[in-house]
Amino acid sequence: MSDLDIRRVGGRIGAVITGADLATELTDDVFAQVKAALLAYKVLVFRDQDITDAHQLAFAGRFGPLTQKHPMMRTAEDNPQVIPVDGEDQRANHWHTDISFTTTPSLGTTLRSVVLPPYGGNTLVANAEAGYKALPAELREIADRLWAVHTNHAEQPRLGTERGDEVRKAFLAARFETAHPVVRVHPESGEPCLFLGGFAQRLVGMTVRESRPILDVLQSYVRRPDHVVRWTWQPGDVLIFDNRNTQHYAVDDYDDHKRVLNRVSITGDVPVGLDGKSSYPVQEEL
Repeated sequence: MSDLDIRRVGGRIGAVITGADLATELTDDVFAQVKAALLAYKVLVFRDQDITDAHQLAFAGRFGPLTQKHPMMRTAEDNPQVIPVDGEDQRANHWHTDISFTTTPSLGTTLRSVVLPPYGGNTLVANAEAGYKALPAELREIADRLWAVHTNHAEQPRLGTERGDEVRKAFLAARFETAHPVVRVHPESGEPCLFLGGFAQRLVGMTVRESRPILDVLQSYVRRPDHVVRWTWQPGDVLIFDNRNTQHYAVDDYDDHKRVLNRVSITGDVPVGLDGKSSYPVQEEL
């Protein structure tokens, strides 16, 4: 038996875990409970963790191989697997799924609070599986057949600062385009979800202009308030979300204050649609 306590924070998504010390290696039994909770609740938060990058890497590595280096983003000098998510570099205030513009989007992402602003800077995570289930039957039948092209050139907010412009330029230096099923089947649970987000630029066989209204309607079901958890960061928080069936959004409401979260991602697999077909690259320039 363990002292692990898992408490849901919403009816559709999210749970807080206490009784686990991520500075130590979790036993197989405890980790199995954590993994089952992640599959069930999509996003987990561990409170009061006093850990280093090494501890975060070890924890994330229990879920699978770690992403070696983000294709464009700045990484920690001493460890390319750690990305300092710094508000001075960019502010991801748009709904997205991490690196969905590649053929193997992340399995999951861990975030650790490093420097927090005195207010604001919450993280929103939406349940895309619940979004799919909420679709009217007629709209679901249409979504089941659609494919979308995701690209890093679809949506990249501007900070309007010199440092922000440099990061944005680096993010857009190469162009990635990948076609994914709009309805993805989760490789572990077998449940379908709407696999979209801000990097989904257009539907296969349609122009951007033709695609936009359809994408917007489908997206509206994912980001319904009852499908979203809003996390207010505290010192010592460590968050992990399942990148295969969620989208997230970093709220840009902390003015000029410093905000840094260290990010470590787990390598994912190639998405598969309801018809069993796999995602494929449309364009990849390095």
